Amino acid sequence: MESRTRGIARQSIIIAAAVFMLIAAAVGGGAFGGASVDELQNGALSAQGSYLAPAGPAFSIWSLIYLGLIAYTVWQALPAQRQDARQDAVGGWIAASMVLNGLWLVTARYLTLWLTVLVIAALVAVLARVIVILGRFPARNLVDRILTDGANGLHFGWVTIATVANTAAWLTQIAPSSWGEAADVWAVAVLAVVLVIGVAAAWSTGRIAPALATAWGLAWLAVGRLTGEPESTPTAATAIVVAVLLVLAGVVAVLRRRRVAGAHDRAPLGR
Repeated sequence: MESRTRGIARQSIIIAAAVFMLIAAAVGGGAFGGASVDELQNGALSAQGSYLAPAGPAFSIWSLIYLGLIAYTVWQALPAQRQDARQDAVGGWIAASMVLNGLWLVTARYLTLWLTVLVIAALVAVLARVIVILGRFPARNLVDRILTDGANGLHFGWVTIATVANTAAWLTQIAPSSWGEAADVWAVAVLAVVLVIGVAAAWSTGRIAPALATAWGLAWLAVGRLTGEPESTPTAATAIVVAVLLVLAGVVAVLRRRRVAGAHDRAPLGR
């Protein structure tokens, strides 16, 4: 009975978090009037806000992420998931990520740029925790893998590059103009860190979704630096290389997971 009650509470919290996320996204995104997101904070969050900002079309991935999170919310609310150990372990963290997701947009619209950096840093940390937990609890079936791992993997992968862009936008606003001379070097160094994070996420979970979402952002980052301002061929080239390496790492991680699972299934009983 206690486990069932705890499961109902978890499911309810996730539903409430998803509702908050959607309402906050609508308000923060300007659905009820006001400037669009790329016009907020004096344009710091636009595709021209920094060397590490993806071009505008990259942000269309949010539609897929929101759709996936909504589908996950509905699925996890079914009675079959009420006492599932995997959902019990990760559900609270996913709910926290949804709240922070919505809170970022509200912060971007009504508060300051440095606060958006704090919120998105908290969001990427929470999503990293989600990824770690999912790596420890294998999905029970294909639906679980698509809705839990897939939706949250895309969320984590995209927010990884969004955190980089958000932080770069803030630093661009406050840094001395002399820092611009080393902008290419810093951009390349940061993208190398993104590669390490992306490979670690793929390897720890055996999932390709985080790598695909980050690679998507990197591809549009390259487009932005080659076709818009500020222009930077070194940053664009590095972004393309990192995107390709991340996708390859994701593919290898998936193949490795399947190989390990196959070996486990073929192992004699009692081993």
